[in-house]
Amino acid sequence: MSSVLGVSVGTGAVRVARPHAGSSAGPAFGAPESFPGAGSSGAGGQFDLQAVPVGERRVEELAADAVSALLAADPQIAATAIAYRDEQHARGIRAELARRQLTNYELVLDVIAALEFLESSGELQAHLPSPGYGTLALYDLGASGLSVTVVDIGSRQVCFSERTSDISGDYLDSLIREQQIASGRIAHPPDQAGLAALDALCRTAKEQLSTSSAVALPSPEGLVLLSQENFEALIMLAVESSARMTRDVILRSEQQVQAVALIGGGAQIPLVAKVLRRWLGVPVIVAPGPESIASRGAALLARPVRQRPAAVPFPSAPDDASSLPPLDPVADWLSTASQAEKPTRRREISIAGVAVGALVVVAAIGVSLGWGPQVLEHDSQSSDATTSATATPSRPATESTTVAPTTTEATNESLAVPAPRRETTTTEAPAPTAGPNTITIIPGLPPVIVPTIPPLFPAPAAAENQQQQH
Repeated sequence: MSSVLGVSVGTGAVRVARPHAGSSAGPAFGAPESFPGAGSSGAGGQFDLQAVPVGERRVEELAADAVSALLAADPQIAATAIAYRDEQHARGIRAELARRQLTNYELVLDVIAALEFLESSGELQAHLPSPGYGTLALYDLGASGLSVTVVDIGSRQVCFSERTSDISGDYLDSLIREQQIASGRIAHPPDQAGLAALDALCRTAKEQLSTSSAVALPSPEGLVLLSQENFEALIMLAVESSARMTRDVILRSEQQVQAVALIGGGAQIPLVAKVLRRWLGVPVIVAPGPESIASRGAALLARPVRQRPAAVPFPSAPDDASSLPPLDPVADWLSTASQAEKPTRRREISIAGVAVGALVVVAAIGVSLGWGPQVLEHDSQSSDATTSATATPSRPATESTTVAPTTTEATNESLAVPAPRRETTTTEAPAPTAGPNTITIIPGLPPVIVPTIPPLFPAPAAAENQQQQH
C-alpha cells in the first residue's frame, strides 16, 4: 500500500508526519514504516512524527534534503505535501526541490493545513456551535515570531493575517537566559558556541515547564533553576502584548471570530491560553502536539501530483511562402512607398552630380583665361538669385490653425495610424533670357552665362591719344 508524507518547514525545525493505516488521510493510503526515534502523537496516535533541528543550515535546504532522503528510502510514498508560511518561503522551498529534481509534491499554506487537521481531528466540533461554519483565528507562536491569521472555515479563505518578530520562542529563551545570568547562578558563556548551548538549555527548561512546576538543569556555566511562577512572571508582558495584537487583528479583519486555535511550539505554554481567554472572551483551542499540527494537516492534504505536460516544441521554419502569415497592410504600404522612392532618389542624385561637374569645368576654363574672379563673383550672384527665386507656396489665408490634442487617446491614435505623406512643391526660378553670352551646356539644365572677356590690346585711337599727351 502507498503512503503520504506531510512536511512543515519551521525556523527551528523541519517536521515530518506520516499517517498510520486507517487514519483520516484517505482509504487509498496504507501504513508507512516508523522512523527511527519517531514518536506518535495526535488524535489516537495516528501519525509517526520526526523533527530535524535546523542548526546552522538553511531551512529550505534541510527540508529539501529530508524530503529527498525519505522518498529515496521508501518508494511507497505516493504523495508529499509541504506547508509553507508565505510566498517568499514557498519560492525558496520550490527552488531547492527543483535543484534535486523533485516534482511529485504540492505546497499548501500552513494555516490551511492546520485548519484541515483541527477539523479532521474533531477539535473544532468540540468548541464551535456550528461545525464547518464560521471564522477561526489561528495563533501561531514559533521560534522566529508570531503569526495571527483569521480564516473562514467553510471556504478556507484567509480573511486577514499579520506577523511580528517582537515575540517569539527565541525571545522567550533569551529572557530565561538573561534572568539566569543576572541571578548569579550562571556565568556568561565566553564564546558564541557556549551562548548557543545555553540557549538550547533554556529552551529545554521552557518546554519542561509546560508539564511541571519547576526544572533544574546543569550546564558547564552553572545550574539552570526555574519555577513555573518565576517563568510566568518573566514572560507576562510579552504574552499580554501578543494577546493585544491578536485582538487588534480580529478587529481589523471585521469578522465575527468564534474561536482561537493555538499552534506552534509556544502554544504549549499554559500561560498563553490563559491570557488569550481573558483578553478575547472566546473559546481557545489547544490540540495535543501543537508544534506538529501543520505537518499532520499537510499529510492529510497530500495527493499524488499528475505528470506535468511536456513543453510544446517551437514550430519549425516554413519551407515555402504560402505558410507565412499575411502581411500587415500598414507595413505593406510603408514598404511599397519606400521601394517607389528609391529610383526617384537615385535619378535626382545622378542629375545633381552632372550639374556640379559642369560647373567645375566652366570654373576651370575661366581660371585658365584669367577671369576667374569675375566668374566666381557672377556665379555667387547667380546662386543667390536662384536661391531667392525658389520659394515655398504660401498657405491660403483661409486655412485655420489646428491644435494638436493633448489627451492620451489622441496620442495613441496618432501613433497607431501613420501620418499621410505630404509632398512639398517648389517653384523653380525662371530661366534666364537667352543672350549672346548664354551657353547651354547640357539640355534640360539651366543655361550658363559666360561673362564678356576684356580685350587683350587697346584700340589704336586710344594709343595715339596717349602719345600726344606725352
